[in-house]
Amino acid sequence: MDWLFDPFQVTFVRQALWAGILVSLLCALAGTWVVLRGMAFLGDAMSHGMLLGVALASMAGVNILIGALLSAGGMALGVSLLGRSPRLSQDTSIGLLFAGMLSLGVIVVSHSQSFAVDLTGFLFGDVLAVGGQDLAGLGAALAVTAAVAALGHRLFVALAFDPRKAHTLGLRPRVAHVLLLGLVTVAIVASFHIVGTLLVFGLLIGPPAAAALWARSIPGIMLGAALLGIAATVIGLVVSWHAATAAGATIAAVAVGLFFLSALGDLLRRRPARLAGAVAR
Repeated sequence: MDWLFDPFQVTFVRQALWAGILVSLLCALAGTWVVLRGMAFLGDAMSHGMLLGVALASMAGVNILIGALLSAGGMALGVSLLGRSPRLSQDTSIGLLFAGMLSLGVIVVSHSQSFAVDLTGFLFGDVLAVGGQDLAGLGAALAVTAAVAALGHRLFVALAFDPRKAHTLGLRPRVAHVLLLGLVTVAIVASFHIVGTLLVFGLLIGPPAAAALWARSIPGIMLGAALLGIAATVIGLVVSWHAATAAGATIAAVAVGLFFLSALGDLLRRRPARLAGAVAR
């Protein structure tokens, strides 16, 4: 079993493990609602739309997390405002903001000769370079996310399954939608510098989608997503260590792979029942 524990004898790999665990918990809380609400396109758009804020912050010498937060927050606000128009679908609003912010970000990057390396880190992350401040930031983001998820649970449930009934009951679905956008924003912004914007999507969607195939309650989906995310982190780091692959990409790939394994297991589980139903007919 030395092959399993050897990587974690190294300090930076242990730091990466803790970072991956915190990101997994964050993405489990936010990603569950992304999956249940069918907001995958929004999550993808927000993660890529942050490029504009990150590029501007980097060029101005400001912490890139501030730029990412402002950029993602701006997109969330824009989606919320445009979504009120009866003539525009939410997908159209998201697509317009996504294309606009990403193109502006590319324009800014193209005028910066020193941003190429930073852009690579932005896209793919560097989980093995996580420090103590990063872990503290992830811990704070997890605390905020957990508080919002707990306080807004009833609102989010009503919004996910019957927005019209939620409005009838006075649960204010628009407020719930804004809070949910904020939840997703915090999770993405806190996680992108760990696994990168192109890869945070794997942890945000993969584990919750896999858990949703088996769990029978929303807390069950969150718990299953957290466990699958942690498993993806451990497996990804071990594979990355021995195969000399990019750690963040490997973790995200394992997370997506676990979804397909879960989907296959669910298909095999349902197959006998379908055969029995066919015979009964």
